[in-house]
Amino acid sequence: MRAAAPRFEVVALGSVGSTNDEAHLLARQGAADRTAVTAVEQLGGKGRRGRAWASPPGNLYLSAILRPSCPVGQAAQLSFVASLAMRDAVRRFLPDSAAVAVKWPNDVLVEGGKISGILLETGPINGGDVEYVILGMGINLAHHPDNAERPATSLAALNADPGVAAARDALLEALGRWDSLWRARGFTPIREAWLSDAIGLGAPIQVRLPDSTLDGVFADLDMDGALLLEQPDGRQRITAGDVFLAR
Repeated sequence: MRAAAPRFEVVALGSVGSTNDEAHLLARQGAADRTAVTAVEQLGGKGRRGRAWASPPGNLYLSAILRPSCPVGQAAQLSFVASLAMRDAVRRFLPDSAAVAVKWPNDVLVEGGKISGILLETGPINGGDVEYVILGMGINLAHHPDNAERPATSLAALNADPGVAAARDALLEALGRWDSLWRARGFTPIREAWLSDAIGLGAPIQVRLPDSTLDGVFADLDMDGALLLEQPDGRQRITAGDVFLAR
């Protein structure tokens, strides 16, 4: 029998700038480990690299405050913990036949369309460890952008309509379970679970960096979560970038 996942204390808000900003404020005020901030809509939602994140009512917007007591480099592994939690939450409302996959560094895709977003931010460093980590997570439930560079989708577009509350509960249950495993056993089981559903593994990909574009084969994920790109002159370790599957 599987142990019950740790519970989160939920702070439910209406219209906010971003749930990550609200979570930072609460964390600085002493909010406990595993506090989750949700909002009906975000007026200033943000994605990776400062990109705007459209956040109309009807989708799930949630930021989790975690206090794992670890160095900042190790805390970055929590983006993979979040990806697995999002994957599990989405799968709960879809048929078994649905193609759900994870994509480096932290996307979840269903039938090739991006259905979620993750933004990890850290608090101050205290004695070598991060004081707290904010995991900003969004799932497209009722809406998805139709003009994005890469295809997007939503649960509504996939004929699923769980509602925000059910999606929130599914996500927090999965996040508590994977976070507990990570804290107890480290990155190894997280890496293995992530790789089991990784799209593009062993296939040609293109990685766009701020100042260059690299082509190669997605060979592996190292123990720090970096993508290992196989190229003619050897493997290159990628710690940040945008991955595109070769056509």
